[in-house]
Amino acid sequence: MRTTVKLAATALVTASVLTLAGCGASGGTGSGSGPDAGNAVSISGADAKAGTLLDTPFTKPNLLLTDHHGKPYDLVKETAGHPTLLFFGYTHCPDVCPTTMSDLALAKSKLPATEQAKLRVVFVSSDPERDTPARLNAWLGAMDPSFIGLTGTFATIQAAARSLGVGIDAPVKEKDGSITVTHGAEVLAFWPKDDKAHVLYMSGVTAEQYEADLPELIRSEAP
Repeated sequence: MRTTVKLAATALVTASVLTLAGCGASGGTGSGSGPDAGNAVSISGADAKAGTLLDTPFTKPNLLLTDHHGKPYDLVKETAGHPTLLFFGYTHCPDVCPTTMSDLALAKSKLPATEQAKLRVVFVSSDPERDTPARLNAWLGAMDPSFIGLTGTFATIQAAARSLGVGIDAPVKEKDGSITVTHGAEVLAFWPKDDKAHVLYMSGVTAEQYEADLPELIRSEAP
């Protein structure tokens, strides 16, 4: 079965305002309507290939899901006081998701062991029906066994994503048997001092850029 992906919220920066909009990576175009389309975030700086400091930090969503071991996972409780990187994607993604998670794994591996132990990297599935705990465990384990994979009901995941300005739509089975999955391309970095997302990364950030920024993020400092 072939899977296609449409990226939502790839982030267009204009006049220091980040507007999250849908665009089709496989040739289509997002509708630009719904809760995501009008979600604008004020930012400091306008470099789409590096961390963007949010003027108004996002509150961590109250998200109760199932982790990659099949156990209940409370995002707020489990990551409280830890520097946390949050990404919404899916394991059948052909490009953005594996690239992003691999880059994060490489960057994390460069940190001292004490800092690695503090960091939490959380991958929330935008394709939860196919992304079972076993599937998440195998996929993430190949990158970094410490990474946390979460799955659950799509409505719960979508609500959490939208609260952070990340647009995802339910997977759609096309007439040719392919599955179209719309998901965000952002990594949100939560500081440990207040458990809020202060920095946002878009698709295109390299492992080296993450590596350079992680020590500051772990200290709750702007990169």
